Amino acid sequence: MTFTLFPIRLLIAAFMMLLAWPFAFLASEWRSEATVEPQCLWRRLVDIILKIIMRVMWFAGGFHWMTVKGQRALPREAPILTLAPHSSYFDAIPVTMTMSSIVMKSESKDIPLWGTLIKYIRPVFVSRSDQDSRKKTVEEIKRRAHSGGEWPQIMIFPEGTCTNRSCLITFKPGAFIPAVPVQPVVIRYPNKLVGLFEILWLTLCQLHNEFVIEFLPIYTPSEEEKKNPTLFAINVRRVMAEALGVPITDYSFEDCQLAMAEGQLRLPVDTCLLEFAKLVRGLGLKLQNSEKTLQDYGNRVRKLEKKKLGFDDFAHFLDVPASDMLRDMFDLFDEHEDNSMDIREFVIALSVVCRPAKTLGTMKLAFRMFETVEDGAITERELAVILKTALGVTHLSVSSLFAAIDAENTGKMTFETFWSFVEEHPDFAEDYLYPENTGLHSAPCPDHHHTQPTNGICPDFSPSDCTSDGQRKKHN
Repeated sequence: MTFTLFPIRLLIAAFMMLLAWPFAFLASEWRSEATVEPQCLWRRLVDIILKIIMRVMWFAGGFHWMTVKGQRALPREAPILTLAPHSSYFDAIPVTMTMSSIVMKSESKDIPLWGTLIKYIRPVFVSRSDQDSRKKTVEEIKRRAHSGGEWPQIMIFPEGTCTNRSCLITFKPGAFIPAVPVQPVVIRYPNKLVGLFEILWLTLCQLHNEFVIEFLPIYTPSEEEKKNPTLFAINVRRVMAEALGVPITDYSFEDCQLAMAEGQLRLPVDTCLLEFAKLVRGLGLKLQNSEKTLQDYGNRVRKLEKKKLGFDDFAHFLDVPASDMLRDMFDLFDEHEDNSMDIREFVIALSVVCRPAKTLGTMKLAFRMFETVEDGAITERELAVILKTALGVTHLSVSSLFAAIDAENTGKMTFETFWSFVEEHPDFAEDYLYPENTGLHSAPCPDHHHTQPTNGICPDFSPSDCTSDGQRKKHN
């Protein structure tokens, strides 16, 4: 099918998009982006034509029939549609079915052909170069949502990223800040495929593909939910999870990015860094200028000369007030439960959370905090502490890795020696760490290319092992 059906379907899809382009161009050209014109007869006709063309495209792709459950609400009844789960490129099907507006990055409108089709549905554009873009996006969503149904409905995937459909992650609040009724919409693909490109390829290779979309009853927020978008999002997510028959998880878009970051040290399934990351966000410790702040932390740590800190000292180091949440974070590093912690481990963990793909930066910072002044070297035990902290695990053997790097058997290594070895062995974790530590890399999650969507969430990640009640210690 890869050499027969797949290329034919791609060609048909390209032809249909070319066919749709002139209609979208005529309907969107000379149109105001600030106001919405009346839906006159010829615009309604264009709407119908584009829906037919898009439906033919999906039909050619193997979606011969689609199951629709429930009734779609009118724009004045529910200005916002919240969809979940978001897992593949085929999630564009509901957009073409309804011609609803979506939230997209502003660069998309400059893409030839595709940009014109996107502009037709009146999207809310987000600009990465504009620091106030998020605020402007929320204001635009509110403006349209409170227009009394004049604007098209806005379709939002509140998870904010692609997942593997095993659960619903934390919803972002953007769809719920306007405090208007929303209509939850759930989508189902009765297949077990995961991985964005794998889904695209194998779906187009199948003779027939199933797609189910269900419009749930309108959810009208209470007065409390109108004042609290987070509560509104939580309750809507619960309704959608019940309809899908899947669990919910407190992991968020940022946790997905951390879990699936393309660094040389990918997080194992039992990592406690996801719990640590939630505490970092809750305490407002997520760094804006991570490079500068982490280097500053590293310099301050060196002056402490390996001195351990108590809880009050830890709060003073971070310049934050003592709180239960800060105590939970402190407990993650209080390995011997003697009310003391190694602040170096906190800085390493923070570095991973703030820049998960930059293995070099984290390791260089860690070496600088652990190395001796005399020779700038660390021992095998110190390397184990560094890597355990960077991976967020309790036990880790680094004997094979250390022996391979310390070829002269000196019992020490410098950062230069370590990184020279890593440059020659870019898969050093796969070759030396994971084989020596059974279970560290045993789950399918980190296999990005075969089993997991980009920035997805793995069903094996569980916060139950890292709760504040009987915290599992990450190190030593």
